[in-house]
Amino acid sequence: MSLSLAVAVESFPIAGSFTISRGSRTEAIVVAVTLSDGRVAGRGECVPYARYGETVDGVVEAIRSVEPHLAEPDFDRARLAEVLPAGAARNALDCALWDLEAKASGTSVAERLGLVGSTPLVTAYTLSLGSPESMADKAKEVAHRPLLKVKLGGDGDGARIAAVRAGAPKSRLIVDANEAWREANLAANLAACEAAAVELIEQPLPAGDDAALRGLASPIAICADESLHTVADLAGLRDRYSAINIKLDKAGGLTEALAMAAEARRLGYRIMIGCMVGTSLAMAPATLLARLADFVDLDGPLLLARDRIPGLRYEGSAMWPPEAALRG
Repeated sequence: MSLSLAVAVESFPIAGSFTISRGSRTEAIVVAVTLSDGRVAGRGECVPYARYGETVDGVVEAIRSVEPHLAEPDFDRARLAEVLPAGAARNALDCALWDLEAKASGTSVAERLGLVGSTPLVTAYTLSLGSPESMADKAKEVAHRPLLKVKLGGDGDGARIAAVRAGAPKSRLIVDANEAWREANLAANLAACEAAAVELIEQPLPAGDDAALRGLASPIAICADESLHTVADLAGLRDRYSAINIKLDKAGGLTEALAMAAEARRLGYRIMIGCMVGTSLAMAPATLLARLADFVDLDGPLLLARDRIPGLRYEGSAMWPPEAALRG
């Protein structure tokens, strides 16, 4: 069976701006993939991420490099993993293959995986990095949301997290430092998070420079994000992290992410399912993993000024399973 490939680069404006410790942006640039066998078509979406050395042009080129293999009679997700490394390009193709297989078989991906669910899940809602005052104001606006994810940036984070807690006294809080903390401010920032009843801290220290976390006694779950990409990374992180953030764009697709979730559970990690800022097409396959997670952070479409149509159904922070029109 030979498959045809279509690739499109698309831009979706962000509502306002999205700011983390590494900078700000006002649009989400995504790469969408369609694979067709002539009868049905499967779709996937990825978000190239500069932190991992990815560019839009480079990801498109990587996707196109697979085109000669699409004529192979036994081309499948396992073969894809042989010809492309983990990353955004493989994610888009892997998810498109899952979608294509489901549509060809008449059985949804959720049914094939035994992850069918009709009830909504609660996703975190992200607050961008800013001054304590601006973050407090934003926290007040979204204080009705049950779970907030707070972007932090290093020095001054104690004041930021205290301001958010004051603005949203009833919301559960998780934070993401995006590698911005250093050993010198680690203890103070941890204490501030504990005082604010933060439940999880993502990647406080830079990947590769996180030895200070080894043996750390903290009541807050310390979560690996930039330090973690694939199953192969899990065993070596156990002495520094008690939780992991699985993202399809890092893992290289749903196939690897499912393997990561299974191995993470075996090793005793808590699991967070996260995302880049993308559309509902990127979130849809991740919603399957969300049913295996302790924390869900799939708010990408909520941060956009407009989403793909059809998109996921959100009611506040409640996220419903994707309809068939969005995902096979």
